[in-house]
Amino acid sequence: MGKKGRKMKKSLFGYGLTTRAIAEHCQEGGCWDIYDDKFEISSGAPKLDEFGNALLNPSEFDPAASELEIPSPGFPPHHELVRKARNLISEYDYFDDYEGLKIWISGTNGKTTTTKMMQHLLERYGSQMGGNVGVPLAKLDKNAKIWALETSSFTLHYTKHARPDIYVLLAITPDHLSWHGDFAEYERAKLSPLLAMREGSVALIPRAYESSAAAQNSLARVICYEDEADLAQKFGIDLGEIKFRTPFLIDALLALCVEKILFDRCDVARLNDFVIEGNKLEEFTDARGRLWVNDTKATNIDACAQALKRYAGRKIHLILGGDDKGVDLHPLFAEFKKYDLQIYAIGSNTDKIVRLCDEYKLPCVRCEILQTAVSEISKRYRGADFEKSDADELKVQNLSANGGYNGGKAKKNAKIGENTLQKGDHSSVASDNASSPKRRTNDGETRNSQNSKNFENFKNSMHSASEIALLSPACASLDQFKSYAERGELFKKQVAQLG
Repeated sequence: MGKKGRKMKKSLFGYGLTTRAIAEHCQEGGCWDIYDDKFEISSGAPKLDEFGNALLNPSEFDPAASELEIPSPGFPPHHELVRKARNLISEYDYFDDYEGLKIWISGTNGKTTTTKMMQHLLERYGSQMGGNVGVPLAKLDKNAKIWALETSSFTLHYTKHARPDIYVLLAITPDHLSWHGDFAEYERAKLSPLLAMREGSVALIPRAYESSAAAQNSLARVICYEDEADLAQKFGIDLGEIKFRTPFLIDALLALCVEKILFDRCDVARLNDFVIEGNKLEEFTDARGRLWVNDTKATNIDACAQALKRYAGRKIHLILGGDDKGVDLHPLFAEFKKYDLQIYAIGSNTDKIVRLCDEYKLPCVRCEILQTAVSEISKRYRGADFEKSDADELKVQNLSANGGYNGGKAKKNAKIGENTLQKGDHSSVASDNASSPKRRTNDGETRNSQNSKNFENFKNSMHSASEIALLSPACASLDQFKSYAERGELFKKQVAQLG
């Protein structure tokens, strides 16, 4: 018996999307105590939600009366509830009894796009998508054959025993340092699944972590990749057939690689039907034909750096700033020296950006707010200066965020083969299919050379306008906006109002 004579209860920290779904999942007489700052201290019996769960103030938490605790993923390690907890696990641990095949996708940037592309390919095989992409595990079908889960560093930090059958890791760059404490801890969280994985499982990780202790001591088959061309060569994928370009090309390739591991096929035609969501390198023109790019989802320095690579070789009017989450911006500013940039500083770290621009001798306009930045860019941005052929190309591509590349026609959808994934059967991961890419792609130097050539074509197949305006803030939006999406919508609205 616990405090006030109550029997041992399970505890949820926070009442957000994840924890609310868990509370709803267990409806037999209310099995959870839910702690959140928005709940007042109980006077007598606590208030109950519609499922009979107690809604309590954090000050009422008694670790001796709790048999397990699950935090909302965003709860930082230094929160008083987390520090007091004795039996803390993640939602991944709680639903680790799921018997289907589990794919986890993590990294700093590209997780969401990679996960959605993967689901686009695997849905016909019985896959469901969830995790950080917006669907809590509590709401996923436990009879689904595959769970494709976008996995945050927050969740990985709290996960004790759950493990993936396939782990897809994108590049790790500084982010969420105010939450994790430092970059080393952030990296540790991202690499932690490697140490939990079993024999027969497969991990795809950047080559930068090939020598890490986590990779060296993993029981999984660890496949390291250098870049897009290297990954394509390893799995026998023709880059010329894929319409996506940097930074979405690596996301597309990783999705195809997982399909190849599981089902020995890469349905590029089906993948090319995928549509990139808004707010990611979303291109559009103003009334004067000038190219603007909404990359408001670039909330960290690596995302901003990737956007700049896409538009290298032209004058870039860059809107930068917001909540930098405690990240050191010096590496990004060192990267800025490679480009022809005019920076427009906005958000709570405006002063910091102005100081850094002065330090790195970069031109900067202090704007404070997004509306001012758009106005100041318009004063300095020349009119459309691309040839008619280039304008026609923009029209054909409809300025989509897909970054379409006409470097080869996609093959028609092939008939789905007989190789289906049986519920609870992970043998396809452990089979020769998991190790066969190396054997199947050994076609000599011709394919490798062609892929390298195609990769260069991808990098160089940008719109030919010599000047662009780019919202890629490298910072979170919550200092001035409700979300990054609200920031992006305001940006597009302000551009639309320009004469």
